[in-house]
Formats: sequence, C-alpha cells, structure tokens
Amino acid sequence: MSKTTFTIDGMHCGACTGRVERALSAEPGVTSATANLMARSARVEFEAPATPASLAAALAKAGYPVNRAEATLDITGMTCASCVSHVEHALTALPGVIEASVNLATETAQVDYAQGAVAPSELVKAVEGAGYGARVATADAPAAPVAERQAAEAAKLKRQVLISAALTLPVFVLAMGTHLIPGFHMAVMHTIGERASWWIQLVLTALVLAFPGRVFLRIGIPALLRGAPEMNSLVAMGALAAFLYSAVVTIAPGLLPVSARSVYFEAAAVIVTLILVGRWLEARAKGRAGEAISRLVALRPATARVERESGPVELPVEELAPGDIVLLAPGERVAVDGLVTEGHGWIDESMLTGEPAPIEKTPGAEITGGTVNGQTALAFRVTATGTDTVLARIIALVEEAQGQKLPVQALVDRITRVFVPAVMGLSLLTFAIWMLAGQGFTHALVAAISVMIIACPCAMGLATPVSILVGTGRGAELGLLFRRGDALQRLSEVKTLAFDKTGTLTLGHPELTDLIPVAGITAEDALATAAAPEARSEHPLARAIVAAAAARSLPLPRARKVEALPGRGLSAEVDGKTVLLGNARAMTEAGVDIGPLAAQALALAGEGKTPIYLARDSAAIALLAVADPIKEHAAEAVSALQAAGIEVALVTGDAKPTAEAVARRLGITRVEAEVLPEGKVAAVNALGGKGAVAFVGDGINDAPALAAADVGLAIGTGTDVAIEAAEVVLMGDDPRGAARALKLSRAVMRNIRENLFWAFAYNVALIPVAMGVLRPFGGPGLSPMLAAGAMAFSSVFVVTNALRLRRARF
Repeated sequence: MSKTTFTIDGMHCGACTGRVERALSAEPGVTSATANLMARSARVEFEAPATPASLAAALAKAGYPVNRAEATLDITGMTCASCVSHVEHALTALPGVIEASVNLATETAQVDYAQGAVAPSELVKAVEGAGYGARVATADAPAAPVAERQAAEAAKLKRQVLISAALTLPVFVLAMGTHLIPGFHMAVMHTIGERASWWIQLVLTALVLAFPGRVFLRIGIPALLRGAPEMNSLVAMGALAAFLYSAVVTIAPGLLPVSARSVYFEAAAVIVTLILVGRWLEARAKGRAGEAISRLVALRPATARVERESGPVELPVEELAPGDIVLLAPGERVAVDGLVTEGHGWIDESMLTGEPAPIEKTPGAEITGGTVNGQTALAFRVTATGTDTVLARIIALVEEAQGQKLPVQALVDRITRVFVPAVMGLSLLTFAIWMLAGQGFTHALVAAISVMIIACPCAMGLATPVSILVGTGRGAELGLLFRRGDALQRLSEVKTLAFDKTGTLTLGHPELTDLIPVAGITAEDALATAAAPEARSEHPLARAIVAAAAARSLPLPRARKVEALPGRGLSAEVDGKTVLLGNARAMTEAGVDIGPLAAQALALAGEGKTPIYLARDSAAIALLAVADPIKEHAAEAVSALQAAGIEVALVTGDAKPTAEAVARRLGITRVEAEVLPEGKVAAVNALGGKGAVAFVGDGINDAPALAAADVGLAIGTGTDVAIEAAEVVLMGDDPRGAARALKLSRAVMRNIRENLFWAFAYNVALIPVAMGVLRPFGGPGLSPMLAAGAMAFSSVFVVTNALRLRRARF
C-alpha cells in the first residue's frame, strides 16, 4: 500500500472537495481518498494498478490539476540501459513521483512530481538506494554541460585504464606467452615455476579487481542481491567466476581433479581492462556528442566594456543590468542582448540562424549575445541578461530536448528491463548444457562467462539518446531548435507540410514591386509625385511607396490638401497640380482614362499584387504595384520539401486571388485561403488524411494551428506566442529551415534505426557464438577476453555512428 498527498489549488468549496474525492476513489486500486479544503490538498492511499501518474491524470480530467514540480538530477554510475531502467524504477516507486525520464547519454534524470508529496532530497536518496550517485541540479549549481561531464569521466577512466593495463600486462604475458612464444613455457618452468606464476597472476588480478575493477563489484553485486541485475552485474559475475575458480586452483588445488586444474586469471583481468578501455573510448565519444552545448556556452564572453560617468569600465558579464550602455569593438563578440544606440555596421549571426551572411545593424536594431561584430565599433543598450537572453534560452531548449526520450525508446526500455536476467539465465543454461554434454567443468565455466560478458546491453541503451544528443546539437548549430525531443521522431513521419503565407513565405510587409510610367514621364518623377502625398498617410501601401522613394534618395515635392478617399485612394495638390492615387474605381469616378494601363494592371493583379494608378491633372501618368514579396528562398524551400516526398500546402487568411498567385509562383497546388485562426486548425486537421501534418507559421493567429498540427514549426522572427505553441523553432526567417529540420529529423531517425539494428543484431549473432552453438572461429566459442573486446566495441560503434550526424549537411 502506498500513500501520497497532492496539492490542489483549484479547490474552492465543499463541492470541490467532494468531486476531488470521487474522482480519486473511482480509480482502480485507490482504497482511501480525503480532500482538505483548508490545506488545498488531497491524501490518497492506493495500490496497483493505481499510480501517482494515473491519479494526477484523473484529477486533471475532473478539472482539478495537481500542483507539479520538476527536478533535474545529475546521475553517476550508469553504464547501460538496465541502469536507466533501475534508476527510473527507483524514482517512480516513490509516492508522489508522476513521471521520471532518465537519459544515459546526458547522465541526467528529469523528474515530474507532485508538489509537497516528495522532496528533491528524497529523489536523491531513492537513486542512491538503487546503487547510483545523484545530485539535484539547481540554479546555483546547474548540471554541468554534457561534454564537460564526459571529459571528467574520460579523464578518470583513462587513469583506471592505465592502472588496469599495467597490472594486467604481466598476467597476460605469463598466461598467454606459452601459446604465443615458442619456449616461453619452459623458460617460466625453469625460472619461477608454474606455482609461482599462478601466485603472481593471483595477486595482480586481485589488485585489478580491487582497484580499477571495483566499480563493477561495487555496483554490480548489490544490484544482483537486490534482484535487479544489470550490466555491471554481468561483468562482476564473469570476472569473479574466472578469478575465484583460478584462486581455488592456486590456493587449494587438491579440491579439484588434476584435469580441471587450469587458471583463468588473464580472463578476469583482461575482461576488466578491455571493458574499461571501451568505457573510456565511449566517454570520449559521448563528450564529442555533447560538444554543441559547450560551444554555445563558449559563445558568451566573460567581460564587457560598459559606459560609466567616469569613462568605460571593464565588467564581468554577470554584473551587467538592463539599461547599461555597452561599447562593442570591431570583431568583438556581443556579451548580452540589446538595442544598437550608436554606429552602423554588420554582425555575424550564424550561431543564431545558421546563415553565414552578416546582418546590417543601425541604431534601434536588435543584437543578440554570442553573435560577432564586424569591422565597425558599435554601442548598444542592454535589454536582457542571464537566463533571459536568447542564447541562454537556446541552451535551455537544446538541453531539454537532449534529455527527452523518443517514442521508439519505449520498446528498447521494455526489452532491456528483462534482458539482463534473461542473459544470466542463458549463462546458467550454457553451463548446464556443456556439463551434461560431458565437456567438463572448465569448458562449461568459460562458455558461461563468455555469455555473460558478450551480452552487455550498453549499445542498446545508447542507441537512441546519443543520436538525439548529437542530432539536437547539430540542429542548434543550424538554427533549428527542437523544443521537445519527441518532435524529432514525429517530424520524420510527416507526410504533409502546410505553410502560412504572410511572414513565413513572404516578407510580411508590402513593398513597391512595379513602377510603369507612361511615355514622356520618368520613373523618378512618377515615384516622387506619388510619395509626396503618401508621406502624409499611415496606410501600409503608402508606407511602401514612401520607402521606395527614400531608398532612391528622391527629394519629395510639397503636398497640400491631402484627402483620403476611403476604399479608393487619396487626392492632393503637388506643386500646384492635382494628383490622384488609387484604384480603378477612383480613376473612373474622376473621369481619368486608364485604358492604356488596364491590361498591365490586370496582369499585375493576377500575380497577387495590388495595382495603384497615378494621375496628374486628370491624366494617368503611371501604374504602381505593391505586394508582400515572396522571400528569396521560399521557392527553394518548397522544392526541397516536394523532392523529399512531402505534399506542401498553403493555409492563409489572405485573399484567395493573392494566395493562389503566391502558390502558383512557388509551385504549391493545395491552397486554403481566407481562413480565420480557427479555420486554420480545421484546415490542418483536414490535411491529416495522408498521415502526420506539420505547420509552419510566425504570427499570433498561427498559434492554434501550430498547436493542432502533429508538429508545429515556428519562424524564429515571429511572435513569442507562435514560438511557445511550436515544437520546433527555426531561428532565422528563412523557410528553408523547415526542409532542413525535416531532413535532420529523418537523418536522426535513420541513425537511431542503424544503432538499434547493430545493438540487437550484435547480441542475436554473438550470444549463440559465446554459448558455443555457432562456431565461426573453429573453436568451442568465444573466449571471455574476445567477448569483452566485442562488447566494448559494440558501444563504441554505436556512439561513433551517431557522431556522423555532426558532419551531416542539411
């Protein structure tokens, strides 16, 4: 029977407590449920099949969600998938823990628990009780970056490898020299003798097991005694069996028949050494897998020059505050986020967007911490520091995604939960079979030890998390932030991708795209005449015309008597002449003949542009067109997605003719136009007939569709609401990011499938070899030493395969 207490702020009256108690009591396995209105809590006694997670779900369904808290634990001592399973089981066994997810690659645990029902210190004790080390990561003592932790582990393992190798080498030479070097056996017999050789091997092997190999005994034996064996248990059992049997032969040979008096000290010592070598190589490789976070952290400079009344002062970045004016030297890295106050230059934002081209910055422009200034000195006002900066949020997003599990991992977890006990059973079966077959105790023992050593589930446990670790890190380098790790798998399954139009495939603001003057009128004259009155208007189309004139540095004549004509345009007096700008209706009402320009206006309208006529003294002098231009790489993005087998759709609230015109130019055949935000949700749902659907958007009106899609991708230059609703953030404004994200997700899933295939196929193929059922090497099976080497190689292979993603191009 378990007991737990949930804190529930949503209870406000006696009726609420009754509903809470009924919701809990209805769950199978609940024996008692008592709600306390004053304490805003509910105390529950329950047994299987009820769990804290099922109880929390029942309360949420009843409208009374429990207050939750999250904790991140740094875990030490995990070496395989079975370790992950044991730590998760230890955490979820605590009443009040709703969910626990342990990641072998990052060596962390994310724990979701009911606030007040369990303390973080109890989480640590539960992990330590399972035989592993744990520490709560806090704001004051955050979890160290993966690469940093792995570097420390690799250094420690390197020391252990050197010690183990130094002790093992003499054992190996004494034991195997007789097989490898002619005359070596006789030399040993005529100098120190066989018994002395055995005693030397016993002492050196004991030192190997007592010091560098102690980790296997310290973790593996208690786990075995608790009835929850894992990889360390297999190594400990294999090495101890070989050592203890050899020790009996050495110390009390009379207990065994003469035919069975063989020693296997070299097997025990070499097993430990080879597995330590494998772990060392694995730690080095995993460190490289987590380097993306370390590189992001390294982007933050340590100090910055800040303007003070007495002059510039060099301050640690931690002491900067919003409002400070920071002086940025040419080539210097930006310390924190801010707004440019002085200077005009270019900043390399490739760390943010993945795009190599520098971005122009003028006073008022936003700059981001971690980016690199060009060749011009700038000054900027600090707007965000610490965890509020864009870089800090990126690091947090990547770390969160790296620590999550993909749905495919659930299958691996179920298999590894029973894998080690099954291997130990196979080891005992192997021993029994060879004994019954009359092969003798020695042969049976060697075969049983080989089975235990060869079948390590390390590769299985690393197959998924290390690929996520490398893939999400590579994505961050390309400006692709996966806010949730499982989005990697779901995005790879997408069959249809829908784009919003405005701000996603187009720039999001109108620009002057065409200027067609009639004969005898220059383009500069026509544009200046149009911009003069439009400068007095706040209409978006007017701003586009004025901006075009400013870009050409045209002097504007004075406009007087500016009058808006709602739904038609505006009129004014420019240089003493009457000027009219507007649509065909405005011109017809004013008696202006637009016949010579009508065909061109119709063609422009067919391209999704807004034609504007310009008349002076009742004579048409030019035709202008304003539109929201398509982004430079939008067509390339659509083409790349279609080449990848994705159906591309356009879902927008814009007018149908405009949407269809944009779609035609981009090669999109499916268009849903003139839809409200809720209409976008319906459109996304309707697209789901052929499989999973992704949606790419940038505005507040896109948030419902981003949340409704199987995977939402937000343009990073869009609104915070859109970004919060999406699972993937494309840091730049380039729609090609959607195609890159899709390719990355497919590459990661392909990498995971390769890793899982290797991990499972390795065990399926080599367990029978170790048992002696298959004999590809002509002997009775694999020796324990070869088994240890093969086991270590499998883990290193999986990590190395995942590291290929670091060099992948998308």
